[in-house]
Amino acid sequence: MINKALSSAYETGSFYEGNMDFRESIFNLVPKLIELDDLEPLKYLYFKVKDISLRHKLLLVLRDIYNSQLSEFFQKAYKKERNLEMKLIAVRGLVKYVEEHEITKIMNHFIKILIRRPEHTPYNYKEYEYLRSPRGLPYLIKEYNYNCFHQALEQVEKQYEAMPSQFKNHYTYDENDNIVELRSPEETEQIIEDFFKIN
Repeated sequence: MINKALSSAYETGSFYEGNMDFRESIFNLVPKLIELDDLEPLKYLYFKVKDISLRHKLLLVLRDIYNSQLSEFFQKAYKKERNLEMKLIAVRGLVKYVEEHEITKIMNHFIKILIRRPEHTPYNYKEYEYLRSPRGLPYLIKEYNYNCFHQALEQVEKQYEAMPSQFKNHYTYDENDNIVELRSPEETEQIIEDFFKIN
């Protein structure tokens, strides 16, 4: 069940994203405690907030709820997001409600965006690490084994391998979508800074 801060934001359409109570209300959401009446407020807030960390949390919470009325929400969320991590979270939400051929169409679009990423972001390790993590494409392969997920992971790995070693193995994500640091943030920053000094 959502608290008063989120209910009020939904009912009045008025909220301040920097407000600590509002932020904590979102970050403290637990999928198993969400009730049917909470879905509309959470969907509303997802499309209204601009802060990507708040949208990310809302998307994760809704992803882990099963309710067929969320199918359309995830289709819209996929279209809204530009970040590949966020798009894949939307796919994980949607895959529970639609047939394989519909997911294949979406993943074909996803792969096209992925292939173009190095043109603009040649060292795209931040997105790649989530896509290759246990909660990303490997999860979808394990659960659904659709060919489109295998193709997407192959493409991610190809692009990941093509990057210089300085952009690899800084962190990953665990089974609960938490970042697991393989190096300290300071060490990561230094390695990448040194790379750009030389290149």
